[in-house]
Amino acid sequence: MGFTTDLSENMEHFKNTLHVDQCFDVVYRVVEIGGRKGCLFFVDGMTKDEVLLKILQVFQSIKPEDMPADAHGFSKRYIPYGEIGLVADEASAVTQLLSGLTCLFLDGYDKCLTIDCRTYPARGVSEPEKDKVMRGSRDGFVETLIFNTALIRRRIRDPKLTVEIMNAGESSHTDIAICYMRGRVDEKLLSMIKGRIEKLHVDALTMNQESLAECIYPNKWYNPFPKFKFSERPDTAAACLLEGNIVILVDNSPAAMILPSSIFDIIEEADDYYFPPVTGTYLRLSRMLISILTLILTPLWLAFLQNPEAIPSWLDFIRLSDPPHVPVFYQLLILEFAIDGLRLAAINTPSMLTTPLSVIAGIVLGEYSVKSGWFSSETMLYMAFVTVANYSQASFELGYALKFMRVLLLVLTALFNWYGFWLGILISVCAIVFNRTIAGKSYIYPLIPFHLSEVKKRFLRQRLPHTEK
Repeated sequence: MGFTTDLSENMEHFKNTLHVDQCFDVVYRVVEIGGRKGCLFFVDGMTKDEVLLKILQVFQSIKPEDMPADAHGFSKRYIPYGEIGLVADEASAVTQLLSGLTCLFLDGYDKCLTIDCRTYPARGVSEPEKDKVMRGSRDGFVETLIFNTALIRRRIRDPKLTVEIMNAGESSHTDIAICYMRGRVDEKLLSMIKGRIEKLHVDALTMNQESLAECIYPNKWYNPFPKFKFSERPDTAAACLLEGNIVILVDNSPAAMILPSSIFDIIEEADDYYFPPVTGTYLRLSRMLISILTLILTPLWLAFLQNPEAIPSWLDFIRLSDPPHVPVFYQLLILEFAIDGLRLAAINTPSMLTTPLSVIAGIVLGEYSVKSGWFSSETMLYMAFVTVANYSQASFELGYALKFMRVLLLVLTALFNWYGFWLGILISVCAIVFNRTIAGKSYIYPLIPFHLSEVKKRFLRQRLPHTEK
C-alpha cells in the first residue's frame, strides 16, 4: 500500500499497523515544519536522541514560503544528516522503522522520509572467549552488523572489498552482509550463494547463522563434519577475504561464516601466522596430530585390552592395574556422556560458583568414582586427555564430529574387535573424503585432487606472502 498526501490518513494507517497504543516503545511525535503539520515515528532505545534533537532544531527555522514542492527537494535542502531515504510503500517503511530508522511524514508529501539516526545496544569489541590467540589482535566481532563490517574495512582498505546487504525472514527481516573481494572471489559460487539467499522462504532466522547455514546448504545433514568455518576474529575473516573466500555476516551474530571451507581451513588458526614459520609449523602439526589422537586413542586402547596378546612388551603399562568391576567399554561410553553433561553444567553455572563447583566435581567424580569401582584410573586418564585435547582446535563443530566418530569406533570395536576398529576408521575417513564444500569441491583439497605446492602450504607454515596475492 502506498502513501497519500493526507497526513492524517498516513498517520492513522501507520499507527494501526504498528499498534502504537499497545507498544510503549514505538513513539510518535506531531510537529510543525514550515507551516505544515508533520509526524515523526521512531523506536525508543534505537534512536540517537541528540541527532534527532538537532534535526528538529533545523525544522523549526523553516519558513512556509521556503517549503519545497516535493519530499525529494525537502530532504536535499533541510535534512543535514547524511543517510536519508524516500519510501513510497508502507510495508517497506514499517520494516525500516523497526530496524531503527526514524520515519517522517509531512502533510502534502506522498512519501515517507527515513532518517538514519539509529543506535543499537552493543558490547565492546573485546577478544572472543573461544578464538583466543597467544599473540595478535585482541578485538572480536560483536552482535551489531555495522561494527563487524567496520572491523573488516579497517584491515582491508581496498575499493575492491565489496559488502552487499541482503535480508531474509518474513518476520525477522534479518540483515545479511556478504563480503568478498572483486577479482579474487569465485563468481559462480558468489552468484549461487546470493541466489539461494534470495529464494529463502523462512519466517525468521531464529538461530542466526546456523539457521542460514542449514537453509543454504541443507544436504548431507547426517555427515557431522562441518561444512563452514566460523570465526569471531576479524583478522581471520580479513585474511580469508584476501584469499578469495566469501565471508557472510548475520546481524545479531558475533561470528563470521567463511566459505568455501575444507577440513584444513577449519583446523587452521590465527596463531599459526602470529609466530615465525618454524613455531607456526609446529603448532599446526601438533594440532593435527592431537586431533587424530582424540579420534583413535580410546578405541585403540579398548582394542588392545580385548586382545592382550597383541600388546607389545614396551606397551605393557597400558594394561589395567586392577580387574574392572564395570566393563571398559561401558566405562568409556558412560564417561563420553558424563563429560558432555559436565560441559553443559559448566556453561550454565554462575561464574561466582565455577571454581568451588569445579573443585567439588574434581574430587567427587575423580577420586571417589575410581575408589567406588565404577571407573578404572586408566580409563579416567585416557578420557581426561581426550576431553582436554578436544579444545586444541577452535571449531566446536569439528570437536563434536570427532566425538561422534570416536563413539562409533568404540561401539564397532566392542562388537567386532579389530575388524570393527578398522571398519570404524574406514567410515571416519570416508566421512571426511566424501564430504563436500558448499562449492561442490573436495573437502580434503589439496590432497584430492593432489596439488604439491598447496599441500606444503597446508602442512607447513611458510613465509607470509610479500608480493603475491
